[in-house]
Amino acid sequence: MNLVPFFDVTSGRGDFIRQVVLNIVMTIPFGFLLPLVREKKINLLNVIFYTFLLSLGIEILQPFINGVRSSDITDIITNVTGGMIGYILYLLFKPLVIKILHCVKMGDVN
Repeated sequence: MNLVPFFDVTSGRGDFIRQVVLNIVMTIPFGFLLPLVREKKINLLNVIFYTFLLSLGIEILQPFINGVRSSDITDIITNVTGGMIGYILYLLFKPLVIKILHCVKMGDVN
């Protein structure tokens, strides 16, 4: 397990940028959808906490599921960043999301 954040930048690993982008993109939906599935009001700190737990779980299980992959603190950081971006997108589109959900609930999908 690598505990040095962004160690891959200095190690010259060629796919570093790709991995960072994929880790961010992977958790954007989580940050966007979390406020929609929780009964209690969600704020940015909640999203950071829950995305951290999700990411930590993935990193702990990763070596057991796929022996090739290893755990990395950079993955946790970038996953949390993705969750935060997703939540910010949710806040930006919240009026539209609420309108869509209301229409779906009322059966008016046109």
